[in-house]
Amino acid sequence: MANKDYYEVLGVDKGASQDDIKKAYRQLAKKYHPDLNQGNEEAAEKFKEVNEAYQVLGDEKKRSQYDQFGSSSFDGSGGASGFSGFGGEGFGGFGGFADIFDSFFGGGAARRRGPQRGSDIESSVRIEFEEAAFGVKKDISVNRYEYCDECEGTGAKKGSGKKTCPTCNGTGEIRRGMGGFMNISTCQTCRGTGQIIEDPCPLCRGSGKVLRKKTITVNIPAGIDDGQTITLSGQGNVGDPGAMAGDLYLFIRVKEHKRFKREGYDLTLDMPISYGQACLGDEVQVPTLEGDIKYKIPAGTQTGTVFRLKDKGIKYLRQDRKGDMYVRVNVTVPRKLTDRQKELIAELEGMEKPAEKGRKSIFRK
Repeated sequence: MANKDYYEVLGVDKGASQDDIKKAYRQLAKKYHPDLNQGNEEAAEKFKEVNEAYQVLGDEKKRSQYDQFGSSSFDGSGGASGFSGFGGEGFGGFGGFADIFDSFFGGGAARRRGPQRGSDIESSVRIEFEEAAFGVKKDISVNRYEYCDECEGTGAKKGSGKKTCPTCNGTGEIRRGMGGFMNISTCQTCRGTGQIIEDPCPLCRGSGKVLRKKTITVNIPAGIDDGQTITLSGQGNVGDPGAMAGDLYLFIRVKEHKRFKREGYDLTLDMPISYGQACLGDEVQVPTLEGDIKYKIPAGTQTGTVFRLKDKGIKYLRQDRKGDMYVRVNVTVPRKLTDRQKELIAELEGMEKPAEKGRKSIFRK
């Protein structure tokens, strides 16, 4: 059997933490779940691959074995390709026989009749380089679903109520026998609630939710980098009454700086110095994110030399330490020189003085 790349299946790096692996798994399992992709064989196959990958990578011992020997080491061993029991995290983290049954036969409708959590939303914010380095508080605007004020989230018009669903008789599920198995699916008429609205709310049209623009204040921590994400729990779309709201995933975009470049938590800076400063050495003012500091450049410094300034980089996220700053000096050559300056440079280099050079040329003529 060909070796499978479980990291690629979950879309994570080989050095990903268990939290990152679990997060990626949950998103993919939700995306390809059979109940949301009925009749889609490709999604069903993808769902099985995702579960297989998580069953290995979500277990430190199995993950270590996989990193050494690949997926073939699990063939026929009850690992990724087989069941590891009906309890705990046996099948891709679903746990329990009912969950295993659900993943294959679309069951679990009775469990889903409870209040459903709200869906997650995404947004992005663009911040300055210094704001990323020192942290900043930002107000962002997002569009999210909130409970309808008219019906208070029930979906029913004021003064009206709900009645038992005639399709499922209030059970919220449809049962069909299939070759010795009982296929249990969610009732599409009432969406698993067991009840239907007789007279829908005119404002939300029976959904119980309306889309609103909301301003949220976000504390962006010092040290955050371009492309990283902040998770704001409970700031997504509202769920069913009594259920938790979804999360807001805020993607951070950091503008480039005119002088500094960031490499992890370190900074790099290209700084010009004069020919004389390079030859004789000098005390110069070096710009940092916290202001200029003095630094002694030694005599004889060559262009391209890199100096390290300890703790002058970016603060580590949630840690009380900083990166360093690396200053690369570039010796600049003046374009225009006075006669005296030319003589001094010629004397320094042991070259023929410009004036003498001119007289010899005239004599020869």
